[in-house]
Amino acid sequence: MKVKTRKRLGDLLVEAGVITNEQLDYALSNKTQDEKLGDFLIRENYLTEQQLIEVLEFQLGVPHIQLNQYSIEPELLQLVPAELAKRARIMPIRRDKNKLFIAMADPMDYFAIEEVRMATGCQIETSIAAKDDLYRTITKYYDLQESMEAALSDLGVSPTNEPQQEIIDEDSPIVRLVNQIIANGVAQHASDIHFDPQETEFRVRYRVDGILRTERSLPKHMQNMMTARVKIMGNLNITENRVPQDGRIKTTVNFKPVDIRLSTLPTIYGEKIVMRILDLSNAAGNISKLGFSKANELLFRNLISKPNGIVLITGPTGSGKSSTLYAALSHLNNDGVNIITVEDPVEYQLEGINQIQVKEEVGLTFAAGLRSILRQDPDIVMIGEIRDLETAEIAVRASLTGHLVLSTLHTNSAVESISRLQDMGIESFLISSSLNGVMAQRLVRRVCRDCVETVSATQREKEIFEAVGLHVEKVRRGRGCPACSHTGYRGRLAIHEILPIDRKLKELILQRHSISVIRDHMKSEGYRSLLEDGLLKVLDGMTTTEEVLRVATLD
Repeated sequence: MKVKTRKRLGDLLVEAGVITNEQLDYALSNKTQDEKLGDFLIRENYLTEQQLIEVLEFQLGVPHIQLNQYSIEPELLQLVPAELAKRARIMPIRRDKNKLFIAMADPMDYFAIEEVRMATGCQIETSIAAKDDLYRTITKYYDLQESMEAALSDLGVSPTNEPQQEIIDEDSPIVRLVNQIIANGVAQHASDIHFDPQETEFRVRYRVDGILRTERSLPKHMQNMMTARVKIMGNLNITENRVPQDGRIKTTVNFKPVDIRLSTLPTIYGEKIVMRILDLSNAAGNISKLGFSKANELLFRNLISKPNGIVLITGPTGSGKSSTLYAALSHLNNDGVNIITVEDPVEYQLEGINQIQVKEEVGLTFAAGLRSILRQDPDIVMIGEIRDLETAEIAVRASLTGHLVLSTLHTNSAVESISRLQDMGIESFLISSSLNGVMAQRLVRRVCRDCVETVSATQREKEIFEAVGLHVEKVRRGRGCPACSHTGYRGRLAIHEILPIDRKLKELILQRHSISVIRDHMKSEGYRSLLEDGLLKVLDGMTTTEEVLRVATLD
C-alpha cells in the first residue's frame, strides 16, 4: 500500500515559484517557534495572502471561499465551541449529515482539523478563507452575536431603574458587548469607533482606512447602559450628560495594550461617543516608513536636522500629522538632547521625552506651557498645535534663541501656512528668519495587495496626469476581496508637499508676495505639490487617482 506523504508549506511555495529557497531558509531560521511560516512570509512581503491561498488551492485541491456569502446556522456555533474555533482558527460554515464543512486560514494545520473532528464526531471537509475574513467572522458570530443576545435577554428581565451593577460587573452582558465592539474595531484596524444615537436606534460605526462604515445597529433601549459603561471605562462622570467630556481608556485586546482617547458630545438623541484607537505599535515609527518619496525624505530629514528654527506640519484632523511628529522626535531623541513637548492631548507616551498635557481649566495653555518650557533648558520643543498669536509669537522667539521647534498648523497646503502666520499677526521678517520649512500631509488608501490588477488609465486620468507634466498608460486597482472587505483598498499611506524656506523664498515672504508667486517659485525649484506626489504614487501602483483627488485638488 502506497503511503501518502504530506508536503510542507515551504516546499509547496518553492515548487510553485512564489518564493526562493533562500527566502524559505531565511524565514525558517528567523521566525519564532509559535509563528506560522505563511504569516512570517506575508509580514516580510515575500508573498501576499492571495498568493498563499492560490498555491494552497491549486496544490492541495482545497477550495477558497468568501465567508460573507455564508449565513452561519446557530446549531453550528453550538457544535463547535467558541474556545475551539478561536484557538484552531476555524469557522464552521455548514453541515451535511455527518460531514462538517469548515473554513480555515491554514488547511495544512492537521492538528487543528483532527481536534475539530474529535470534538464534533464529524467527518471534516476543509476550505480556505482569508485570515482577516476568518477573524472578522469568528468575532461576529461567536463574540458579538453571543454578547448581544445575552445583553438583550438580560435587559428584557432586568429593571431599567437599576443599571448600576450591570455596567460595573465585568461578567455582565453589556460589559462583554462593549469589550467585543472594541476588540472587533481593533481587529479591523479601525482608527475610530463611533457610537451614534439616532431617533429609533443606536448605531455603531467604524472608521477603517479613513472611511466610516456602519457595523451594526442596536436597539434604542441599550443606548443608556452602553453609554454609561463606556464613560465608566474612561473615568467620566456618568451623571453628567449636558456637556462634552473627554477621557482616556487603557485596556488590553488579544494580549496587546490598546490606548483609547474618548470624547462624548450631547446631541438631541443622546450622547454621541467617539473612541480614537491609538495604535501604540506605530506610535514612534521610523521616518523611512512614513511613505516619503526619496526626494521628500531627504528634504524632511534636512529640515529637522537643523539646530534651530521652526518646522511646521500642516493638514486637517486625521491626516497623520501626530505620527509624523512622533517619528521625527524619535529620530532626534538621544542622550545628548533635552526634548520637551506640550500637547493637547498627549496621544503617545515616548520614552526619554518630557511631555506636558495642556489643562486649560487650570490655566496651563499652549502659551503658558511653552513659556515654562523655555526655562527648562530645552534643545528641541514640540508644540501640539499653533492655535493663536500668543503661542505663535513664543514659538518664533524660541526658534530665534537657538531652539528647534516642531509644531502643526491647520492649513490646506504648505504654501498657505505662510499667509496663515501673517494673518495671525506674525511680522513677515520674523517668519522669514525663523521658519525652516513647512510640510503638508494627507493620508490616502493603499491599493489592496491581495486583489490588485493592472488596468488601462481612463481618458480623464490621462488628462489629470498631463496637467502636471506626467504621462500614464496603466494604473493599478483592487478588484475587492475578503481581505479588504471588498473595497479594493487595505491600509493607508501618506502623500506630502514639502516647502523648504530658501534664500529666495525669504525675500518673497519679506515682500509679502501672494501665494501664487510663492507656488511658482516652489515649482521652479522642483518641489512637488501634494497632487504631484500623490500621482507619482499612483504611477508606482500604491494608490489610485480617485484617492489622490479625494484629498488634493488640481490648481
